[in-house]
Amino acid sequence: MMQKKTLYNANKLQKRIRRLVGTAIADFNMIEAGDRVMVCLSGGKDSYALLDILRNLQAHAPLDFELIAVNLDQKQPGFPEEVLPTYLSKIGMPFRIVEQDTYSVVKRVIADGKTTCSLCSRLRRGVLYRVASELGATKIALGHHRDDILETLFLNMFYGGKLKAMPPKLISDDGKHIVIRPLAYCKEKDLETYAGLVDFPIIPCNLCGSQKNLQRQVIKEMMQHWDKKFPGRLETMFRSLQNIQLSHLADTSRYDFVNLKPQGQPFKDGDTAFDEETFEPTIEEMLTPTTEETESLSG
Repeated sequence: MMQKKTLYNANKLQKRIRRLVGTAIADFNMIEAGDRVMVCLSGGKDSYALLDILRNLQAHAPLDFELIAVNLDQKQPGFPEEVLPTYLSKIGMPFRIVEQDTYSVVKRVIADGKTTCSLCSRLRRGVLYRVASELGATKIALGHHRDDILETLFLNMFYGGKLKAMPPKLISDDGKHIVIRPLAYCKEKDLETYAGLVDFPIIPCNLCGSQKNLQRQVIKEMMQHWDKKFPGRLETMFRSLQNIQLSHLADTSRYDFVNLKPQGQPFKDGDTAFDEETFEPTIEEMLTPTTEETESLSG
């Protein structure tokens, strides 16, 4: 049983996460009346929180929708296969455990020391799409959160040369399913705190979790440094994904720069090209070493 203070904190945090999830669902029309939502449950903190919050919303939302939890048992050595069925049965959640040995495929195809995430993700995605069709699911819910979305943005910029993140809602690459990310507005640290307060039976991913120097981990550490040094910076960066100006980028396939001509009147996509840009002081601070950093470098 939770202590009174712990229960209070858990309820308070749950309300905040539930509000953010509800807002994301409304903003992107993620869940509609009559939907059958397949919630992908890995055993990690994010998917546990996703299922927990969706169950809470289901109980109080003005529209009816179904939830079914699905876990893909990839046959990783040492995977505690009894944990999820026990948990889901205890809370009365309909579920399906899918057994598919993708682990052996990944280990056979990917050389030792190489990153397994990409192939593992593709294999897992294919299985989950198949299961969604079998279950008649109208939506597939994944547990990616705000930090995942920003990390993907920087990964694509730094390593892929693309301005692309994770959308909160998309059509699957096979064209048959709608994939939703209801945690899109939620911070990872809030989900981590919530998982600890509720005490979900977390299952670590030993396939990718043991890999060193992953590009995503490098990006994660960079963002954590920014968040610590400049509070609010991640929130500002996420807002930029919702405030895109195609006329001020450089993609000729997305904006007709070729046929751009003077309008002879105020133009909504116009630019004060010779005016100095003004930013919040903290942006300038990001580009200027602190006194401590300067002294460290000089020392």
